[in-house]
Amino acid sequence: LQKLLGQPVVIDNKPGASGMLGTRLVARAPADGYTLLLPNNALAISPHVSRDAGFATTDFVPVSMVSLHPMVLITNPTLPAQNVQQLIDFAKANPGKVEYATAGPASFGHLATELFARQAGIQLTHIPYKGIGPVVQALLTGEVKMLLSTSSAQLNGLVKDGRLRMLGVASPAPTVLAPGAPPIAQTLKGFEVEVWFGLVAPAGTPREAIARLNDAVVKVLQIPDLKAKFENAGALAAPTTPEQYGARIQEEAQSWGKVVREANIKGE
Repeated sequence: LQKLLGQPVVIDNKPGASGMLGTRLVARAPADGYTLLLPNNALAISPHVSRDAGFATTDFVPVSMVSLHPMVLITNPTLPAQNVQQLIDFAKANPGKVEYATAGPASFGHLATELFARQAGIQLTHIPYKGIGPVVQALLTGEVKMLLSTSSAQLNGLVKDGRLRMLGVASPAPTVLAPGAPPIAQTLKGFEVEVWFGLVAPAGTPREAIARLNDAVVKVLQIPDLKAKFENAGALAAPTTPEQYGARIQEEAQSWGKVVREANIKGE
């Protein structure tokens, strides 16, 4: 981006409050095209799970989506299910006896698994942990039996070694990021859940600035070496128009808001 824009690009990490601290800062930043935010789906979800989120999706204008990270359905091999349908059948016959792990209440994995359970008509038991490390360990030991998480080299390796089992991927089509995993939507129609990252600017940023930024991002994300780096990190480079990204944000704000309300999900 620096080469295309002729401007320094400074990464300023602002951790805290599940990303909400940095999000608030950008919402209040000057709308001049020089301060951007790289959020994920939490931009659309946080206002629904936290009363003091301190921002709304209308506080931002989209630039472009940057990457897509498909969710994969992983189980401990002791669970008697070789595919998604067998998992659903087992859970229906044993309500509440399939424990699933997440990286915490109101995490994206929590919402995604609640959506899966509701669409499948099954009852699962939520076991929250603090971070993905303890989650994977709990799955390996059998403390929990199921996980919906983004794909990664670590999970793929554990599946290849037979220590875990991958039943499906929540992308519309098979993906190189989850080798051999069929789309969950083949069994559970319409179940497509992907983590995305994208760039947004403060509301009121001039259209000319958004257009210039979008043009640069789209060009950068078409560089083969960079696309390969994304794949190595478990993601797909996914540039869009500002309108396409904005539509996705608003669509997910509505759909995930419904999941939060119906499942009564609250943040920590």
